[in-house]
Amino acid sequence: MSSDATPAVRCTGIRHSFGEKVAVDGVDLEIAAGTVFGLLGPNGAGKTTTIRMITTLLPVKTGTIEVHGLDVTRRKMAVRRLIGYVPQQLSADSALSGRQNVALFARLFDVPRKARDEQVDSVLAAVGLLDDAGRPAGEYSGGMIRRLELAQALVSSPRLLILDEPTIGLDPVARTTVWERIEGIRAETGMTVLVTTHYMDEAEQYCERVALMHRGRIRAQGTPAELEAGLGPESTLDDVFRAVTGDQLEETSGGMRGVRATRRTARRLG
Repeated sequence: MSSDATPAVRCTGIRHSFGEKVAVDGVDLEIAAGTVFGLLGPNGAGKTTTIRMITTLLPVKTGTIEVHGLDVTRRKMAVRRLIGYVPQQLSADSALSGRQNVALFARLFDVPRKARDEQVDSVLAAVGLLDDAGRPAGEYSGGMIRRLELAQALVSSPRLLILDEPTIGLDPVARTTVWERIEGIRAETGMTVLVTTHYMDEAEQYCERVALMHRGRIRAQGTPAELEAGLGPESTLDDVFRAVTGDQLEETSGGMRGVRATRRTARRLG
């Protein structure tokens, strides 16, 4: 973990609506520099909208967001230079080779011309695609495409890497390979990683802290171990996810207390 006292991300009271639909409703979030932070929740929870505000792709209408101390509204271009972003939607051009895809991003992010070729090869090697860099991306497997997109996001040497469902649709082997690359690069560079995922085993294994969103709000936050301990012995992050996002969340019988009561009853019944 970085010793930098300034958080990589600080969101204070952020809110965003699409017409009458409130997507993010008063979110406070702080991510320490150099950590892997998981933003979890079901579809429609507000995760992607939050990420798009952090990345300056959506305006911050209410509240404030800072990335490494820079206000995303007032210092938009400076913030963008600090961020690498891998969205849910595929961003690689299937007609271009792997190297051409990454080189395009190097130009877009204004990587100095003299260092460009070396930087492109460096990130391709880091994600394990250097040997396949000359092949069209359309010939890549799903796991290779996600690693290519990771290389695209890394070519500008970002301080904050944001990954929106980076392993969705991949088989377990490909998922593990993607995460091994992320972990290796983070260990080498000290960058911060903000990730959304529906795979609780990934969040449990790789994220130092997580926040669970539901209906636009942060409902629980802490280390995976802390959140699991709050439900009692042998709880998993899946249990926490179900407790926080269950249909009865806002009723007195639901939420964390309801799951704890259910577990106590189950233990008594053997």
